[in-house]
Parts: sequence; C-alpha cells; structure tokens
Amino acid sequence: MNKGAIQNGSARKLFIITLLLGTFTMSISQSSLSTAYPTLMKFFGVTAPTIQWLTTGFMLIMCIMMPISPWLLNNFSFKKIFLSVVAIFSIGTLIIIVAPNFPTAMLGRGLEAIGVGVLFPSFQSVLLTITPESNRGVTMGYAGLVMGSALASGPIISGIVLNFLQWQGLFVIFLLIMIVIFISGLFNIKDVMPRHKTELDLLSTVYLLGIIGLLYVVNQAGSTKSFSTSLIILLVISIVFTFLFIHRQLTKDQPLLDLKVMKNFNFDLAVLLTGFSYISLIVVTIIYPLYYQNILHTSVLMSGLALVPPAILLSILNPLTGKLADKIGFKSTLIIGMSMIVLGWFLLFVIHAKLSIWPMIFIALLIEGGNAFVMMPATTLGGNSLSEELIPHGTAIITTVRQLLGSLGVSLATLILVTTNLNHHLPANNGLIGFQRVFAFFFGMAIIGFIFALLIKNDKKQTN
Repeated sequence: MNKGAIQNGSARKLFIITLLLGTFTMSISQSSLSTAYPTLMKFFGVTAPTIQWLTTGFMLIMCIMMPISPWLLNNFSFKKIFLSVVAIFSIGTLIIIVAPNFPTAMLGRGLEAIGVGVLFPSFQSVLLTITPESNRGVTMGYAGLVMGSALASGPIISGIVLNFLQWQGLFVIFLLIMIVIFISGLFNIKDVMPRHKTELDLLSTVYLLGIIGLLYVVNQAGSTKSFSTSLIILLVISIVFTFLFIHRQLTKDQPLLDLKVMKNFNFDLAVLLTGFSYISLIVVTIIYPLYYQNILHTSVLMSGLALVPPAILLSILNPLTGKLADKIGFKSTLIIGMSMIVLGWFLLFVIHAKLSIWPMIFIALLIEGGNAFVMMPATTLGGNSLSEELIPHGTAIITTVRQLLGSLGVSLATLILVTTNLNHHLPANNGLIGFQRVFAFFFGMAIIGFIFALLIKNDKKQTN
C-alpha cells in the first residue's frame, strides 16, 4: 500500500475532498429523483409504478455491486477504480439527459447505480485504511456528513433546481460536477489500498441475485401492499440463493465477500446499529412529508422545507460526534445517539393527537440528530474491530445490510400505514391512526437498537 503518497498534509486533504465530493454528488443523485417523478412520468408517458423503477432498479443494481467492491479493491488500483466509477456514472448521467424514452433513461440510471454501488463501500474502506485508529472517528464523521446530509437534502436541492430548470437541468448539474471531480481525481486520487489478487468467483456473483431478489420482494410488497403467488415464489428462490451465497462465502478459501468477519461480536453489533439508525433516518425522510401533506395539509414545498432543520443538524453533528467518539469512546457515543432516537420515536408513539409542524420538526431533530451519533460511529467501530485486510469486506457488509434494512423499513412503514387506513375505511395514506401505528412499530425497533448499543463490549481493536 502506498500510504506515503498521501502523507503530505495538503495532498491528503485534496485526496479526501475529491473522494467526499464524488460521494456527495452520487448520494444526492440517489435520493433526489423522487421530486422529479411527476415531470418524468409526463415526459416519458409512463405510469407511476414504471417511473418508480428509476429508484427501485437503481437500488437493486447498487446492492449487487456493493459485495463485489472488496474484490475490486484487492485486484485493481484504487485510482483506476475511482476514475472508472466517476466515468461510468458520468456516462450514465449523459444518457439520461439525452434519453428519448424510458428504457434509455433506465439504462443510464443503471450505469449510475454501478458507480454508486462500488464507491459507497470503497470510500469508507479507504478512509478507514488511511486514517490512524485514534483519528478515525473524526474522519468518518465527515464521511457521515457527506452521506447523511446528501440523503436528507437531496429532495430539497432537486426541488429548488426543478423550480427554475427543466428536469434535464438537474442531471446536467450532476454531470458538470462529476467532470470536475474526474479532473481532480486525475491529480489528487492516489493508490492507497493493499492488493491481494484473487480470481472473481462467478458462482458467488450469481448467488448474489438472491439478495437482489429479497430487496425486490421487499419493495414490491411495500408498493403493492400484498404478497402475490409470484412474489412468494421469488421470495423462496431468493432465500435459497442467499443461503447458498452465505454458505459459499463461509467455506471458500478466497471468498468474494469474507463473511468470517461476522464472528466478531462488536462488528455484528456495529452492522445492526448502523442499519437501525439508517432505518430511522430514511423512514423519517419518507414518512414525515406524508404526515405534513395528509394530516397537516401543508403544501409539497412546505413539507420539503420542514425537512431542512433536521438535515442541517445532521450535517453539523456528524463531524462533532466523530470527535466525541474518539474522546469518550464509541459505546458511550452510540448510547447517546440511540437514546435520542428512542426518545424521538417515543414522543411520536405516546402522543395520541395531531401534532403541528413545529413539534414534528423538533422530534425529527431528535431522531436525525441521534442518527449522527450512531450511523458513522458504528461503521467506524466495525472497522476498528477488524484487521486491516478485512476492512473492505466489513464496510461492504455494513453498506449492503444498511441498504437492505433501509428498504425494509420504508416498505414496512408504507405497508403498516396503508393497511391500517384500509382496515379503518380511511382514504389511502390519510388518517392519523395509521401514522400512530407506524410510530409505535419504529419505537419498538429503536428500543432493540438501544439494547444493541448497551451490548457493545469495548472500544479496543479486536482483530480476527
């Protein structure tokens, strides 16, 4: 590994800035598209379920690339990986801009997903590897700022852009930024990761389709509010493929994704904690606007603007919580964060009355603020629990599980909301009782996450 290539202070800063800017732009593109759905439906002449594939298909492709990222890091220069990822994403964005029909736009979206799926776990592996363990909390705090603030602010930014430009303008902005990042990457990204060349296990990549199938079933069940026979068959096949994938990774000498890291108790807890905190973050991002619009009858613009204060707090706290974790330890930091998340969901659960917009914003500040104390500190704790050569495998597992749990959380929230309203003969997505049951469910999940935080053994590095 050529760590010496970035020992210089300014070179190191430019390396990290370039890496984080690329990740930030891709994160925004991931979460910002929903704002443009009505416009895209009209432009391409397709229905809402079809246009939703620009997000669903994106997640499916992204999730299949995440477990492959450790193999890429082991076999190719990180600089080549980064530049290739940025180039693939940029080509995909260009295709979307000029797309005359929906299939072409879907092709471009798929290329974007390949780039995001490789970069998300890779950039975390790189930051953990190049940063001394004593400073990892701070560095990963900035990583959390990038990912969390981009996820939370993506719909807000796209809404503002689409207010002044046509939908293609949003992707033109992404493309221009990615071109600048590519040029910066030519000079500032270095080869910093150790390489242990291995053959690509093609059978494992086939078995990965099981994980994609699970994610697809979860998303479809959440959108259709039912399990059809075909979905049940796909679920069974996906479970079998996922089991075969896990078995192969545990028994192969050079696995595609080394699941032996799961034998580390602290790492397992870190995976669960980062997943549970991400569930709270993404569910708030999705459910809150529905509450504002359907219960408080606010405008779409106001429901988006009401997400700004929590997003700002999340952005401010992420670097600070990283420093806090380095000073007082990860267990204490995680307990603080999960306590805030539990309190937020408890308030939503216990108050059986319609809350106005300001109390809702305050509770969102609690939940998203708590996320800053949990998601990236838990990721850092997971990395600290592993030996250096296993860090890429660990971050790939954390990122994949986080995405799966996030999708599961949104689907369950939607399912509870709509099923409750239908059972009470209320219009879909309208009626306080449905939201109250969603709040009760995620309050229970938050308590489980709090217990996980209490079970953290210590903050010492434990190599396998």
